[in-house]
Amino acid sequence: MRSGRGWFTRLGTSCYIEFPVPPCGNQQPFYVASLDCVLKAYLRWTTNLPRVQPFYAVKCNNTPAVLWLLSALGSGFDCASKGEIDLALSLGVTPDKIIYAHPTKPSYHIRYACSQGVDTMTFDNEEELLKISSFHAHAKLVLRIAVDDSKSELKLSPKFGVPLSSAGKLLERAAQLGLQVTGVSFHVGSRCTESSAFKQAIADSRHVFDIAVSHRLLDIGGGFSGTDDSVSFDEFSEVINEALDELFPPDSGVRIIAEPGRYCVESAFTLAVNVIAKRAAVNETDGSSDEAGNRRMEYYINDGVYGSLNCILNFPENMKIEPHLHRPRLKSLLWGPTCDCVDKVLDSVWIPELRVGDWLLLDNSGAYTSSLCSDFNGFERALTFPVMTADAFNTLIRPHCSPEPEGPEGTPDRGTDPRLLLWNSGLQDWSLTHQQLD
Repeated sequence: MRSGRGWFTRLGTSCYIEFPVPPCGNQQPFYVASLDCVLKAYLRWTTNLPRVQPFYAVKCNNTPAVLWLLSALGSGFDCASKGEIDLALSLGVTPDKIIYAHPTKPSYHIRYACSQGVDTMTFDNEEELLKISSFHAHAKLVLRIAVDDSKSELKLSPKFGVPLSSAGKLLERAAQLGLQVTGVSFHVGSRCTESSAFKQAIADSRHVFDIAVSHRLLDIGGGFSGTDDSVSFDEFSEVINEALDELFPPDSGVRIIAEPGRYCVESAFTLAVNVIAKRAAVNETDGSSDEAGNRRMEYYINDGVYGSLNCILNFPENMKIEPHLHRPRLKSLLWGPTCDCVDKVLDSVWIPELRVGDWLLLDNSGAYTSSLCSDFNGFERALTFPVMTADAFNTLIRPHCSPEPEGPEGTPDRGTDPRLLLWNSGLQDWSLTHQQLD
């Protein structure tokens, strides 16, 4: 493994850097997770949307260190299954800080939520009401409505949400069953690109509240971008605040929550992948390799669409490489490590020639990557190394840890929880304080 040469690629911006690879002991892919980025995103949220309590979408990235930090900051959690509820509870999250935000749930998952005191959950159809009445009759229900998600990159309304025109009948059915509906939720779609979508969805929710005046919860869902590259969180915040103040003013008694996922973690994770093999592409006409001027290269990396890079199946345009080395570029193709030809990461990209053992660092890799990984073909999932600056650690984490012997320069010695890798000069130059905490 070459640790003195690296290829730093961002989803949209890329460059070469020099860095020491953390001592993984092999060429397994790994993430570096900046908990400082998660912290900054959370603080920005509370500044921009002071009335909206975040309930982090666990499905987006379930790294325990991220969940632990968000819990310590006061975030709630959007869980979609028994497993996610169990994970949140195992980290000390109280049941009242969990919304079971899945409109169609297995019966035994509903029963488990009831046994754990997780009462708030969503629904969007009569059959779900019948299940809930049997297994969690005292649940606090939130009606998921379908809203216009045409301005999003990944639409959810075809699968979830009751049409606005049918909301009244569904509320009547809930009342007949003796169930308590306490609020309304919506989702404008993943990676929403127009702030007006939130404005309209909040207005749609107001119509449902006018039908059932006893509602006391509005869940504005997710759809927030994890970067400001294409959309501005400040702009979205301004539009949302204006709509809330007009339709759900502070004195309305309505509690406002949201389910941000990629907003919290997308830019916080960098994925390192290794070039494990390469070959010159074969000319299909005569079976020979193309001559120097027309050489085409194929590279095999140790992660792919069955692992961390599955996100390119929905968002292929985000996988871009823009090298900054002034060397001849060759038309290249990047394959994932598995035996499946579907495992193609990038096609027809012009980059300088790589060597086996080189590393590629993919920025903005925190959303719907590690949580969607499989172990197809037996390939290992990427490791995760959470990192945090010493100042943030001492302020936020150390007060929650049991006393430990101190190491060099006053840093905590091995044994402190959660697992962290502290750095002093910043991740941008990889000048790390190599003090791993188990």
